[in-house]
Amino acid sequence: MKKFNFRKVLDGLTASSPVGSSGGGSGSGAGGGSVHPGGTAGAAGTPREEIQETLTSDYFQICKTVRHGFPYLPTALAFDPVQKILAIGTRTGAIRILGRPGVDCYCQHESGAAVLQLQFLINEGALVSACADDALHLWNLRQKRPAILHSLKFNRERITYCHLPFQSKWLYVGTERGNTHIVNIESFILSGYVIMWNKAIELSTKTHPGPVVHLSDSPRDEGKLLIGYENGTIVFWDLRSKRADLRAYYDEAIHSVAWHHEGKQFMCSHSDGSLTLWNLKSPNRPFQTTIPHGKVQRDGKKPESCKPILKVEYKTCKNSEPFVIFSGGLSYDKPCRRPSLTIMHGKAITVLEMDHPIVDFLTLCETPYPNEFQEPYAVVVLLEKDLIVVDLTQSNFPIFENPYPIDIHESPVTCTEYFADCPPDLIPVLYSVGAKHKKQGYSNKEWPISGGAWNLGAQTYPEIIITGHADGSVKFWDASAITLQMLYKLKTSKVFEKQKAGEGKATAEIVEEDPFAVQMMYWCPESRIFCVAGVSAYVIVYRFSKHEVNTEITSLEVRLQCEVEDIITPEPETNPPFPDASSQLPSLKSLSGSTNTVACEGTMKDSIPCLSVKARPVRMPPGYQADLVIQLVWVDGEPPQQITSLAVNSAYGLVAFGNCNGLAVVDFMQKTVLLSMGTLELYGSSDPYQRQPRSPRKSRQFAAGLTELSDSPVSLELERCKSPTSDHVNGHCTSPTSQSCSSGKRLSSADVSRANRRGPGRPPFRKAQSAACMEISLPVTTEENRENSFSRSRSSSVSSIDRDSKESITALYFMESFARKNDSAVSSCLWVGTGLGMVIILSLNLPASDDLRQSEPVVVSPSGTVLTLKGAVLTFACLDCMGTLTHRPYEVWRDPHGAEDGDKTRKRKLVMHSPSSSQDMGDHQFAVICSEKQAKVFSLPSQTCLYVHNITETSFLLRADVVTLCNSVCLACFCANGHIMTLSLPSLRPLLDINYLPVTDMRIARTFCFTNEGQALYLSSPTEIQRLTYSQEMCDNLQDMLGDLFTPVETPEAQNRGFLKGLFGGSGQAFDREELFGEATAGKASRSLAQHIPGSGGIEGVRGAAGGVIGDLTRARIALDERGQKLGELDERTASMMASAEAFSKHAHEVMLKYKDKKWYQF
Repeated sequence: MKKFNFRKVLDGLTASSPVGSSGGGSGSGAGGGSVHPGGTAGAAGTPREEIQETLTSDYFQICKTVRHGFPYLPTALAFDPVQKILAIGTRTGAIRILGRPGVDCYCQHESGAAVLQLQFLINEGALVSACADDALHLWNLRQKRPAILHSLKFNRERITYCHLPFQSKWLYVGTERGNTHIVNIESFILSGYVIMWNKAIELSTKTHPGPVVHLSDSPRDEGKLLIGYENGTIVFWDLRSKRADLRAYYDEAIHSVAWHHEGKQFMCSHSDGSLTLWNLKSPNRPFQTTIPHGKVQRDGKKPESCKPILKVEYKTCKNSEPFVIFSGGLSYDKPCRRPSLTIMHGKAITVLEMDHPIVDFLTLCETPYPNEFQEPYAVVVLLEKDLIVVDLTQSNFPIFENPYPIDIHESPVTCTEYFADCPPDLIPVLYSVGAKHKKQGYSNKEWPISGGAWNLGAQTYPEIIITGHADGSVKFWDASAITLQMLYKLKTSKVFEKQKAGEGKATAEIVEEDPFAVQMMYWCPESRIFCVAGVSAYVIVYRFSKHEVNTEITSLEVRLQCEVEDIITPEPETNPPFPDASSQLPSLKSLSGSTNTVACEGTMKDSIPCLSVKARPVRMPPGYQADLVIQLVWVDGEPPQQITSLAVNSAYGLVAFGNCNGLAVVDFMQKTVLLSMGTLELYGSSDPYQRQPRSPRKSRQFAAGLTELSDSPVSLELERCKSPTSDHVNGHCTSPTSQSCSSGKRLSSADVSRANRRGPGRPPFRKAQSAACMEISLPVTTEENRENSFSRSRSSSVSSIDRDSKESITALYFMESFARKNDSAVSSCLWVGTGLGMVIILSLNLPASDDLRQSEPVVVSPSGTVLTLKGAVLTFACLDCMGTLTHRPYEVWRDPHGAEDGDKTRKRKLVMHSPSSSQDMGDHQFAVICSEKQAKVFSLPSQTCLYVHNITETSFLLRADVVTLCNSVCLACFCANGHIMTLSLPSLRPLLDINYLPVTDMRIARTFCFTNEGQALYLSSPTEIQRLTYSQEMCDNLQDMLGDLFTPVETPEAQNRGFLKGLFGGSGQAFDREELFGEATAGKASRSLAQHIPGSGGIEGVRGAAGGVIGDLTRARIALDERGQKLGELDERTASMMASAEAFSKHAHEVMLKYKDKKWYQF
């Protein structure tokens, strides 16, 4: 176990801390800070105490746990009617398999090729996928993590359609060339039996029939195969005699074919919106042709053409008319009509309009046998962004209430928060208020996709995920035991007036669309205080209540702007610093760095918020109710900047938020603004940089996100308002009492004047690596100069005045800590982190007693303490003297509108420290601060930098959280280069560093978050949340937590066909596919046509399938594959030589016959 003390803290102060080094052994002190050896007991050379760190690298391992949400870009759909599980394939090569709620499995093709089609081996625990790279894959579903057992890659032909008959081991594969191949599912080897397109069509036909678009065996006779070609040709192929029994032709392209269960009729859907019904006895023309949505012409002509019917299903019922269900086919004269599914039942035609385009649909039937009455009971419709199931058993066709969390993307997700091990009463409470908003009108039947098995597993602590959305909604999800279920939805936009048409110009100055988009969220689970920061520069504080209330919404307006100070220039009259602040200002809209003129319309906007809060009393249902709305306002024609940091504390009754202009602190109990100050003013005399503030340029704000990772011209505001990813300042810990700032580099007034005179014509800022240009020398002593000074400029034309003026507030943290060096007791503080790596501690002077809290003012004042790190500050945490995480103070929740409104019961119950450290806070504590470049641990109140770890030099952190794991604490980090790292606390030893996921999308950067117990999540696609764990224990227990996809179910028995039906109903029972397609009869297919690839499932697949039919086959197959590979190659070469010899012999014989009776002069 690792122990640490203060030994060697001062070592290495003059040498830079190398990448990957921990302060634990070397005591690297990059920016180690001011140390007073005689100031406090146990100062740096004296070991004060030892903290035993229990976490080691053995506690950590990365693995994905589960993926929630709707499959992104779906392409294919399949259903197992016996197991009752559903599979969805996507354009990115993913497969999602869904069963009963809790059974949700995600698997991915390594190639990433789009999934064209899926086919279940019904009740066998296996699935065949056909992909756009012309590969077939066999998935074993008898294990909790499905694996590929076999793959078959076609080399010369493109796969267009597959069909696997029920209880058959032979898969029919149609290709783009019009040929039909047959694959043995057990061995995944091609049969020598091939139906060539030129054999299937008539010899007199001069044109190619096109790709195969349909394959199905006759329900009446399994020895007959129906082949549909794209150009309208239909061939009924006799597999035994290897010839076409009949051929049918139609002059419109075929999209799909469906059989009547008796096998005497089939229906086709066509590109002109028509349905044709064919009888096998008269194949010359269809005996019925209809265009369901076509207008009937008055003169008796054929109805006008409609949009193509992409798919049709023809399902029979024993006691009613058959169902004909199809997608598409709408009339062309209604271009705005939404995608629809049409259900024809007898003479009734029902059109179900969908919100999104239909990808595929399947009719769920009572029987898996194609030659029985189908008795359809539901239709599964896969849309581009939704999955719905329609109940066919009721005449109004209601839809089933979907139990899956597939509406995560109902509005695009803009931010996420994840809370593990939260108070256990929260989930039932949130569910109870959320259940009242349930929609009505759903089917009363049970969800039909009910396969698989799921148990709770060993992990029982409650987990909650919160998602913020572009429309201003916030969703709370129960995420316990790797499931996801929506608990409660909050609509933050309801506190604002609806914008009328043409009134959105004020908002448009900041965001072009989605003015209510949620940008940041802060939740205190214990007090149930919830806070939201919106993209239109507002903050809403919510309190939770179980009672409905009708009340007015209190709102405050805050001016937050860098004030313009007089800058002394040599010629103040002739060269004003800002000649025209309203007309000649660079616009962020132009990423190339060019400047645009922004003219103010009418009068200059000032003290106007972007949105209007409702002035009338508002009915608020039980749940989260708006307590206070705080809006930033326009200042002198400049729009407010978006909020970059947010923190709330229920015990203090304060909310703090900041942006690139400054910091605001609001008392949400007294509804007053306590502080509204520019970032530079927060330093007071403690500012280690000597710089002049200037007015920020008027600029159109971009949505918050990650700065471009490419070397492209970007203006300074864009960098600041997106992610401050700068390698600004090598860390230096300083205090105004110990050092002065007089040695810092000052800008001459002439430099300032020249920089400002450059005006709109100044060169654009260029972003090299990840940082804005910096040219700052810190006030350091000679010994520290080499390490702590950071002077580098990437562009000689960029001056300090441009670079310093926008210092964003990037992190805020309320805690009980030592605000100053000489403090003997902890006090209420607000820690403020900036984009330049500066940490400012503000003291909070709260009323002494709770009785005075509503009347006495709260005083916020700078403590004078300033600490520094390299890069923008991301997170803070506080450890007590034993190394235990100190919980932030909080107020125990009480219902603000409860019945107990008496004066005696209104007393607030505050919890100031976590239970583990409440008995003895000790005389010191540890402050953990992490920036996008490094992490530091300071001892308070001495402000000694005990440990520093330079996390990355070439990249930057996107997220860092101090989390608990196995009753200990660590720092978890996610880097823009894809690395996930954990560091021990307080010694900052690296415990885990894995290259997990490169940040290819701003969405990942915006939504990645860690939580306790070794869990994390991010938005892997616009519609899906990917959860992962970095805990070895959870990785070990994951198998027990996952659901089973396959459960032993008896295949239903086929109905008794009766003597006469068996005698005259066809010869399907006597058909032996093995005899016909096996190697003994059909021979082997050419190896060049398709390549067999053994699956990566390997032994895992065998273990998972143990005891089943496929398990036995798989074990034998893997053993034979290895032994038979070389024999197969030898056999192939031998066969090739024999074929060549036979061909040569045949040609020689033909030549001999040709010239045998000819005379010499006839040659």
